[in-house]
Amino acid sequence: MGYSPRKRARSITARTSSWPEGDGDEARLQGFAGYKVGMTHAFIVDYRPKSTTAGQEVQVPVTVLEVPPMKVCGVRLYSSSPYGKKVVGEVWSGKQDKHLSRRLPVAKEYDEKAAWGKADKLECDDLRLLMHTQPVMVSGLPKKKPELMEIRVGGGTLDARKEYAKSVLGKTVTIRDFTSEGAMVDVSSITKGKGWQGVTKRWGTKLLIHKNSKHRRLIGNLGPKRPGLVRHTVPQGGQIGFHQRTELNKRILKIGDKGEEVTPKGGFISYGEVRGNYLMVHGSVPGPSKRLVRLREPIRDTGIKLSEAPQVTFVSLESKQGV
Repeated sequence: MGYSPRKRARSITARTSSWPEGDGDEARLQGFAGYKVGMTHAFIVDYRPKSTTAGQEVQVPVTVLEVPPMKVCGVRLYSSSPYGKKVVGEVWSGKQDKHLSRRLPVAKEYDEKAAWGKADKLECDDLRLLMHTQPVMVSGLPKKKPELMEIRVGGGTLDARKEYAKSVLGKTVTIRDFTSEGAMVDVSSITKGKGWQGVTKRWGTKLLIHKNSKHRRLIGNLGPKRPGLVRHTVPQGGQIGFHQRTELNKRILKIGDKGEEVTPKGGFISYGEVRGNYLMVHGSVPGPSKRLVRLREPIRDTGIKLSEAPQVTFVSLESKQGV
């Protein structure tokens, strides 16, 4: 019931409703985005000190994400109110990417300097960047329309965050501007859609006995006579999949820019070859291949702090075609 109601996500782009309070003296990005490529397996030296295989070479499942550089197209200022965060001002870049017009109307002429002059006079307590992806740089994606999202700037003072925003506005940022090898991240994505499914697959209810009349994969009844309605807690058939899900504390094992290091023979199924910057994450990530995956600084970091990157000794490049 913690994931109810099980209805389709409103957008293919996952929403991030909360951000960690950034610590440290320097302002920095607290999020990024990439596209899911697929899964394979790798051999790493076990970095967990309390594991029974600590220091030994172990096989682990890994997920590959392609993470092309993202463009910063705007800055949004927020102020706290009794009803939550409220937008008090925006500043957009004077030079926008030509493909951004596929997502929203783009002004032909915009005075960025005058906009910053107004924004500096506003009272705000939070700052976020408006950033968009560049799917044209990914060979495995059949689209040019970018995804637009907000990413928070954390750490340092508010003035330091503003200076950081001014320095990156209108420019591109890479995955290394956000995180590094060995760090932990939270991943958010929209899961694979399975359409309308019955109650047993959707909720895992017990099959009725074999003497039951007409059906076995349904529930026994819809509830008591009174109240004269069916409660929302009664498991029933309906939509399953295409839900937003967030998984916490995923370890980044490797960041690279040579796709042939992780592309198997024949390419990844339903994706193809990785040709740009990529990210290798320990474990699984929600969603099918080609799905947008949002990364965020861990909001509940419980992982082991590593002083150096995990040692990846081998990545499987065998064909995933089943031959």
